[in-house]
Amino acid sequence: MGAAQTTGARRRAIPWLLLALWVAILAIASPFASKLSGVQHDRATDYLPASADSTQAAELQQRLPGGQTTQLVLVYHRDGGLTAADRAAAGRQIDTIAGQHVLAGGTPQGIPSRDGTTLMYPVASNEPGTDEKKRDALVDGVRAVAHGTDGLTVQVGGPGALATDAAQVYRSLGGPLLYTTVGVVAVLLILIYRSPVLWLVPLAVAGIADYLSTGVAYGLHQVFGTTVSGQSSGIMTILVFGAGTDYALLLVSRYREELRRHERPYDAMRAALRGCGPAVLASSGTVAAGLLCLLAADLNSNRAMGPLGTVGVLCALAAMLTLLPAVLVLLGRRVFWPLVPAYGSTPKTRRSLFAAMGTSAGRRPRTVLVGGALLLGALALGALNLPGTVTQQDSFVDTPESVTAMKTLAAAYPERSAQPIDVLTPRAGAGAALTAIRGADGVEGARVTRSGAGWTEISVTASAPPQSAAETRTIEQLRERLPGSYVGGASAQQLDLKDTNARDRLVVVPIVLLSVLLILVVLLRSLVAPLLLTAAVVAVWGAALGLGGLVFGPLFGFEGTDPGLGLLSFVFLVALGVDYGIFLMHRMREESLGGAEPAAAALTALRTTGGVIASAGLVLAATFGVLLNMGLVQLVELGFVISVGVLLDTFLVRTYLVTSASVALGRRVWWPGRMSRTPHRPAAEREAQPV
Repeated sequence: MGAAQTTGARRRAIPWLLLALWVAILAIASPFASKLSGVQHDRATDYLPASADSTQAAELQQRLPGGQTTQLVLVYHRDGGLTAADRAAAGRQIDTIAGQHVLAGGTPQGIPSRDGTTLMYPVASNEPGTDEKKRDALVDGVRAVAHGTDGLTVQVGGPGALATDAAQVYRSLGGPLLYTTVGVVAVLLILIYRSPVLWLVPLAVAGIADYLSTGVAYGLHQVFGTTVSGQSSGIMTILVFGAGTDYALLLVSRYREELRRHERPYDAMRAALRGCGPAVLASSGTVAAGLLCLLAADLNSNRAMGPLGTVGVLCALAAMLTLLPAVLVLLGRRVFWPLVPAYGSTPKTRRSLFAAMGTSAGRRPRTVLVGGALLLGALALGALNLPGTVTQQDSFVDTPESVTAMKTLAAAYPERSAQPIDVLTPRAGAGAALTAIRGADGVEGARVTRSGAGWTEISVTASAPPQSAAETRTIEQLRERLPGSYVGGASAQQLDLKDTNARDRLVVVPIVLLSVLLILVVLLRSLVAPLLLTAAVVAVWGAALGLGGLVFGPLFGFEGTDPGLGLLSFVFLVALGVDYGIFLMHRMREESLGGAEPAAAALTALRTTGGVIASAGLVLAATFGVLLNMGLVQLVELGFVISVGVLLDTFLVRTYLVTSASVALGRRVWWPGRMSRTPHRPAAEREAQPV
């Protein structure tokens, strides 16, 4: 009697202890969680590697008198031609701006266009230095003064204004991204659970995990200097809700099943954790390992995505395997109302969609496999239609003022660039460097702007439009002509982003494939099954990119593709796609160990796991689909490719192709493990089998 009472007391105490533990954890993390937004930066130099030419140039600019320069361009334009009153108004506004701010080089002089419709004022200031808030305040202050009337338009552009507009979009991601993600997950959970209460529990736990992840991410930044950007923090939130909800769906599904077998919720939860816990741990470990491979990237934004994404996945895992079980046990069976699983009851048997799909795949596995592979290959060809690298001014979904200004300048001044190229050269050789710059192809003009700390800053005006092929050739020629100097500026930064992304793809992709393959080999104790799953997710990635090529330009109207799209989408789709493959193959392995023949094991695994994994896939695709509503082209493209890839993996590749391949391969799918060998049966047993 005493032992029974002790056991009962322990059952009642453990959920409360876990709840108290989480309260303590949140109390510790709370002071840090609110500080993450304060260390978020979205400057181009925060994305570039330290070794990049443009990064070195930016760091040298900070050492010069006044620090880093913020460059703006004020554009006064009238379609019918500027009047004398327009020029006078522009002059007064420029004088007011010069009186309110410290401008490098004093009050700027206007540069009229040849057709007389436009007047351009280059404005440079060292007031902000590297402080983003001061830069934004400068841009806002200039825009408050510069305004037009009666047909005269005034726009503020230039690298500084573009950076401010981009930062405004990134800052706006926090609230809308979180609220939209929560709303999407809530709707899907209500539809999946068909309960007015149950959906709140995993959603609330995911919210707590997200709050914890922000505190941990801030700690990583303080200890290791991890770069925090709007993109990486937004992806972390999506992973917390997407992956966390997936783990909750698997756990709750198994818990509901065990409640029919066990009288006490505590015992049912223990059985559920024993049943699905190892698979959840293995899948989350695979995702974390895949994301951590990004640490091998040279690009700061890619490298920082690894630790923050891993933090999101692990916080979600911890919450869903400790806090969620505790809350569910304390709430008891009534949390499932109105579909309460009664002890000893049997669920209604109904024809499963995935059973039907598995049957069709099992009849002609080779035909299904070949047909699916051809379909994925055809979709992957669409990647050839992907637009070229997106320029800085084309990276916005909605056109901000800075982009409008740059387009006006491109039309009014076709003979020159409105975006300077910065050259930092040793002061001792500044004269020779200036001569070499002026002799380079595509250089419209060059002038010394500042000297100090042993370096001279030269502002170069190219004759080609910003980030065009001709301007890129000019930048490359300047770097060849000026050894020991650094070429920077907005266009050079975008060029370095593109080149570094290309390098990261060559380095990170093989590491991701190798690490995921090794983990699968250890988990599944086979070589064939891991190769099958890895090939499947790579095929999904190619098909998803191909679909992007078919819609980005023709449907979305995007002028370019983010250079980091290929690498980031590959890492996420491989890690998350293998995640679902683990659940399927793990169940298939269980069935095979239980004595089922290979074909039966594959079809049973699909039938039993198909529904819950399909629900998880829908949730994950929907959470990444939230990025489609964001204001930056790179986020929309990333969200589209990952969402489409997850759906392809859930409803085509895992359902048909992996199952068909498993049926076609039979026991060979587990080669060279012991399950690949036909089990030996005694002669008497073989004779007893019907012919």
